[in-house]
Amino acid sequence: MMVAGAIAMCTVVAQAQTVRLVTSQGDIVLQLDPAKAPRTVENFVQYVKAGHYNGTVFHRVIDGFMIQGGGMTPDMKEKPTRAPIQLESQNGLSNQRGTVAMARTRDPHSATAQFFINVKDNAFLDAARSPDGYGYAVFGKVTQGMDVVDRIRKVRTTQIGMYADVPAEPVTIKQAVIEKQP
Repeated sequence: MMVAGAIAMCTVVAQAQTVRLVTSQGDIVLQLDPAKAPRTVENFVQYVKAGHYNGTVFHRVIDGFMIQGGGMTPDMKEKPTRAPIQLESQNGLSNQRGTVAMARTRDPHSATAQFFINVKDNAFLDAARSPDGYGYAVFGKVTQGMDVVDRIRKVRTTQIGMYADVPAEPVTIKQAVIEKQP
């Protein structure tokens, strides 16, 4: 009986989770892949459950590349985060259009809360092709709302202080919620 319970528990953990980002431009639904990126998904889900993403903005928008959010308030103040996580970029997932990956600094193991959605195929961000040999960890994909992502990638951007590519009108993540699984 103990073995059956452990198998059932592993099945639950490996099931894809779905997160809805309710934004000022519309909803984006992300299907997370805990089987391929368990630490990254766990980290992202913890931030969702804590309400961290609520009220943050997409603070870096580059048409033809990606939209990045999850760490800044509308006044471009960085929200406090937990400790960084280990990079899971060699998980077989590629930075293709519509995938979601963790943002990081030059330190490959520096990802905390910020994430980005690829608006085109960006294979040069994959570990195998990345100039630094580490790449960026994909941990899910957009399953609904690519039209919203495309609207966001087209917004007018400006520079605010030291930050470039900032939407001139804030694009807010009003709420991030875990959707119930069927």
